[in-house]
Amino acid sequence: MGRKIALREDFNGPGLRRLAKASKDAGQSRRLLAVAEIYDGGKRTDAARIGDVGLQVVRDWVIRFNARGPDGLIGGKATGQPVKLNNEQRTALARVVEEGPIVAVHGVVRWRLKDPCPMDMGRIRHLA
Repeated sequence: MGRKIALREDFNGPGLRRLAKASKDAGQSRRLLAVAEIYDGGKRTDAARIGDVGLQVVRDWVIRFNARGPDGLIGGKATGQPVKLNNEQRTALARVVEEGPIVAVHGVVRWRLKDPCPMDMGRIRHLA
């Protein structure tokens, strides 16, 4: 079994509960209440129960809390995949879609969702 990670000395349980009550972020409030339980001498399993998570997640919360304080417990948005087109390419693609297909060139009378990419992505890449 691993060692417990010590909590910061500049906070206490009642203070974290006040912050949790004032927070507009429900996830942050839940995390603050779980960490407050640890400050008040509760077991980490009790904190995991309060946060409705496992012990590893509570450990991660403690590490984030120690590093950045209460702001470290605000849930961030996942970055997701990077964009495939830059702004110029997006503008060019929008222009191609707005102008519509040329029947003699593209072989269709209206764009479908799958049409512009295979036919025009090479052209759009070169426009930028």
